[in-house]
Amino acid sequence: MNKDLIINELNRLFPNPKCELEYKKDYELLLSVMLSAQTTDKSVNIATKELYEKYDTLEKLNELSIDEINNYIKRIGLHTTKSKNFKNIVSELISLGGSVPNDREVLESMSGVGRKTASVVLATLFNIPSFAVDTHVYRVSKRFGITNKKDDVLKTEIKLKKYFDENDWNRINSQMVLFGRYYCTSKKPKCENCNLKNICKESHKNL
Repeated sequence: MNKDLIINELNRLFPNPKCELEYKKDYELLLSVMLSAQTTDKSVNIATKELYEKYDTLEKLNELSIDEINNYIKRIGLHTTKSKNFKNIVSELISLGGSVPNDREVLESMSGVGRKTASVVLATLFNIPSFAVDTHVYRVSKRFGITNKKDDVLKTEIKLKKYFDENDWNRINSQMVLFGRYYCTSKKPKCENCNLKNICKESHKNL
């Protein structure tokens, strides 16, 4: 059964998967996930390291202007828009009492926070079963044959949730992100050494 093959291989490659964004406080994760859209976790970690160390509370971050925030994160994509979202999220969190809400609807009402960001936060901070579909998960799920080219992000999420057991969603989600990031890459995937190439819908194109 393909599902068992996928799970076994992902468990072998990534027995203890975790989010690669670096954070010490719950709000730092939320901000970093928002910043990570259309850029790499590595770039976000570099951009936020000094920012989070120097301004280590929401109140200190709230004193920064949009231009000052932009100076810290200008290395990442869409930094102008993200600087505004960053400023707004900090203000919104302070108005909520300073804690990241354990509520999808509230999270998605915040500036720059979409379904994917909310899913990552809910899964990582609160261990709520979720399936965040980023570019890696979107690509890998098609190559595994779980979804097809016509499926959008939401349809992909729905199919993945039906395919895997709910208790496994968070772990497999993280594993698929890492698998897509380091093995099943968009360009030059490592198909020759992949134990799942026999079920892959695109491996023949890369061998």
